[in-house]
Amino acid sequence: MKKEIIIAKYSGFCFGVKRAVDMTTNHKNTNGKIYTLGPLIHNKDVINRLNNQGIKIMEMDEFDKLTEEDTLVIRSHGVGAEIIQKLENSGANIIDATCPFVSSIHRKVKKYSDLGYQIIIVGDKDHPEVIGINGWCDNTAIVTKDGTDLKDIPSRVCIVAQTTERLTNYEKVVDIVSKNCKELVKFNTICNATKERQESAQELSKEVDLMIVIGGKNSSNTKKLYEICRLNCENTLFIENSTELPKWVITDETIKKIGITAGASTPDWVIEEVVNKIKNE
Repeated sequence: MKKEIIIAKYSGFCFGVKRAVDMTTNHKNTNGKIYTLGPLIHNKDVINRLNNQGIKIMEMDEFDKLTEEDTLVIRSHGVGAEIIQKLENSGANIIDATCPFVSSIHRKVKKYSDLGYQIIIVGDKDHPEVIGINGWCDNTAIVTKDGTDLKDIPSRVCIVAQTTERLTNYEKVVDIVSKNCKELVKFNTICNATKERQESAQELSKEVDLMIVIGGKNSSNTKKLYEICRLNCENTLFIENSTELPKWVITDETIKKIGITAGASTPDWVIEEVVNKIKNE
């Protein structure tokens, strides 16, 4: 039975991720090696492609391996000021592929931290983007998911958010802090691409028999897409690529309309492979 497949209006690579991948793959280094500082983006398929092109991952404690002929790419999530200084001291060629929206958060955090404000970051404390942001206020930020764990809030506070955070969490933190501090500066730094993907996924998940969310299992924004879709469509799948697509998706005749969305680190070709598998099986 032929199934109707609808792809969310906003899905797949966002501007910052595409920019980082393009900057990395377009760089020609004929002498030394090319590394990315940690996985460039949260997508195994893309990382494997980069690896096949000779672009390897370097971890934070491996800077001593760099030579002046090597190139190191700072990934889209960004890093703290101290890390940038260490990289510059290495003598290697540094390509800063930090998403411009993330770089903007770095500048805000540094400015208000220097002015004496306590920085509060709304997001996941272990996410590389949040770790990088914290590095612009000497790692003194308070990181919270929704504000419920906040205690002894200082009198002067500056709030920013991880670019992939849910707006409701940011608003909860602002509400709690505003009632408990004297001076508040707040910046809704949730990326518009995140908002667009979440809204289009939410609408689509209300009208389909099955929702498929495609992206890396360690991708923060993809996990949030899955959570949103699951609220509206109990029949929601979270897969990394077409190899994880269950056979029953194709054989179940009660599934007539399938919605597809994908995280900001998911390339078009991975989405196309899933669609083609559904159509051709």
